[in-house]
Amino acid sequence: MTMQPIRIWSSEEYLAFERTSEVKHTFFDGVIVAMAGASAAHNIITANIVASLHFQVRQRNCTVFPSDMRLKIETTRTYTYPDIMVVCGDIQYAHEAQDTLENPTVIIEVLSPSTEIYDRGKKAQIYRTIPSLQEYLLVAQDGQHVEHFVRYAEHQWLFTECADAQTPIMLPSIECTLLFEDIYAKVPPSSPAQG
Repeated sequence: MTMQPIRIWSSEEYLAFERTSEVKHTFFDGVIVAMAGASAAHNIITANIVASLHFQVRQRNCTVFPSDMRLKIETTRTYTYPDIMVVCGDIQYAHEAQDTLENPTVIIEVLSPSTEIYDRGKKAQIYRTIPSLQEYLLVAQDGQHVEHFVRYAEHQWLFTECADAQTPIMLPSIECTLLFEDIYAKVPPSSPAQG
């Protein structure tokens, strides 16, 4: 049996395809991969965080973007869709269409069983190459747990594990606070994240 070769796309081909596709795709160094849908818990957690951060920054020069905003990472020839991005200061768009960001200050991913290894590994490594990125959060669905990475020098990140529901999560780069009760509000009782 002969394996079919993987097609290598240019970034221009990918963007032309992606802008007409009903399904979102990531792009990494010429290869595109369709993105899977998300669970109810994933969507609720994401909406809760977007709402909380938007409320906190609405009077400041910061903007919160949900998962429909694409991110371009030049150093690794990557296009992807983080669950949440926050940009403080001027927004740098990669294209005139203003559908792709280049300068997030904060990225937040809500972990899913199908993507958790990638989110913790290769994707985190790619995100750390973004010069503007100051904080990266991984938010669990299967329990009330957040992993928080803060850049404090070039190639150096401070890791904090947040599992105490009474302790607020401080985001110094955007002067915001996330509370567990807000992150996990209205998550379905059947979901492990509620426990």
